[in-house]
Amino acid sequence: MGQLAILILLLGAVVAFFAPDLQSRVRSALRRRPTLIWAAPLLLTAVFSCASWCAFAFSVPLSLAILAYTAVPVLCAWAQGPGPVQRPTVLDFATILLLWLPLEFSAGASLVPRAAQGFLHSVAYGIAVLLGLLLFLGFRSWPGLKYSLPCRKRDSWLPLAGFAISAPALMVVGLILGFTPPPHFPVQTAARMAAAAGLIFVGTALPEEILFRSLIQNWMTLRFGDNIRTLLAASFLFGCAHLNNGPQTLPNWRYMILATIAGIAYGKVFQKSSTVLASSALHMLVDWTKHMFF
Repeated sequence: MGQLAILILLLGAVVAFFAPDLQSRVRSALRRRPTLIWAAPLLLTAVFSCASWCAFAFSVPLSLAILAYTAVPVLCAWAQGPGPVQRPTVLDFATILLLWLPLEFSAGASLVPRAAQGFLHSVAYGIAVLLGLLLFLGFRSWPGLKYSLPCRKRDSWLPLAGFAISAPALMVVGLILGFTPPPHFPVQTAARMAAAAGLIFVGTALPEEILFRSLIQNWMTLRFGDNIRTLLAASFLFGCAHLNNGPQTLPNWRYMILATIAGIAYGKVFQKSSTVLASSALHMLVDWTKHMFF
């Protein structure tokens, strides 16, 4: 029960940042007192330590590793000072990598008992998303993150249009590459299918869209312009992030190709919409369809 409560707490904090008033308050506080950003590593490490205690995996070396993991990105942002920033720097991109790559390659997994690794990886993912929001939405104040609730009609139909265009292409390419099996009717109940959609959205689609669209694609857009080259470069990077994913032999170049194609669709919806929730919805639909029908 304690583990579930911690995950709900982290999800609630991520969702709370969609409120414009909270974003404004955080920005104002960090501009008045920039040193407040150093509270983030301490608070987030405390949350992770509580989670590791609940999972019977607490250790001082593990907590110190998380403190270092959260403090180094803050140091990179602190070295540049608070925003607003119109053109992010190379150090900003390095900060993104410092948040992403340790999770991508499961750094520090040897410090965690196997039974607790899945839960604590989810906690670390939530901490990374929160820290990214604090740094880039609050402290550095980038434009274009689109971390907002839908405010245009197109935000509701763009994910559906993107799915209608990309799903057939992904299915055909997946079958040709031997990545996906032939389609089948779902074997889950309607309730489980609905629950799976919600879990995929909050556990995979939204966090990955914050990283790859709000941060990485947006960084490229602010640096090099909103053009096709930026879209393709961000999508290719998204595809490469799937090279170390199964179930095929690693490096999984089949998954990389499909993820790159999907990334183009996600990135285009992100470009055209007013909220990262639109590309997250498309991401969820694609992943959910793969799990339910293939």
